[in-house]
Amino acid sequence: MSTETAWLAMRLEGPLQSWGFDSQYNRRSTGLMPTMSAIAGMCCAALGADRGSAEEGQILAEFTDLKMTAIAIPRYVRGKQLEVRRLQDYHTVMNTRKADGSPKPCHITHRQYLNDAAFGVLLEGNHPFLRRLAEGLRDPKWGLWLGRKTCIPASPILVGFFGTREEALKPLLGDIPLERFTHQEDAESFSAGRDSLPDRPISFLASRRIFSPRRIKTEQGTT
Repeated sequence: MSTETAWLAMRLEGPLQSWGFDSQYNRRSTGLMPTMSAIAGMCCAALGADRGSAEEGQILAEFTDLKMTAIAIPRYVRGKQLEVRRLQDYHTVMNTRKADGSPKPCHITHRQYLNDAAFGVLLEGNHPFLRRLAEGLRDPKWGLWLGRKTCIPASPILVGFFGTREEALKPLLGDIPLERFTHQEDAESFSAGRDSLPDRPISFLASRRIFSPRRIKTEQGTT
């Protein structure tokens, strides 16, 4: 295994998932693929890094050098492929406050989720850092969720820590090539990308949430 580069593989599967990247306040939408900000937050939770702490800042700084690939993996029940649906929840929050500080008895929000989705995620980068993340995901200090605390994983998230991309893909995809699956990955340059997502986290501090753009490309599969 290279002393410089490694690959960490994750499996994200559960009844509900939600991967927000551009929503706040009353409407919380979800993207169709896991975001880097959500994966970074999950890893910070696994390592027990407090929000806004120096440890969190160090983890997020090292995340900026990682490359991420997210893969949509179809789910089957009795030989039939499940359709991934986007659900919207009418959600109420009690005893909040208005902008002027006065109490608000009930605040209404609309929150979206993906139903019957499953994903594989590869993180590529620094060997010692990814090994540390793998150890944290194997025995997390805090709970891990698929985007929100209501989205509980149906299986262990960590798949493994590998020395090559091919080894990392094998337990996720079997012998089926990646090109058969719809997948999203970091673009090597701006011109090579097709979209930009504001999901590369710099700080998760509630009063100072900062994200930088990540250039991506999405390839449609046939599976």
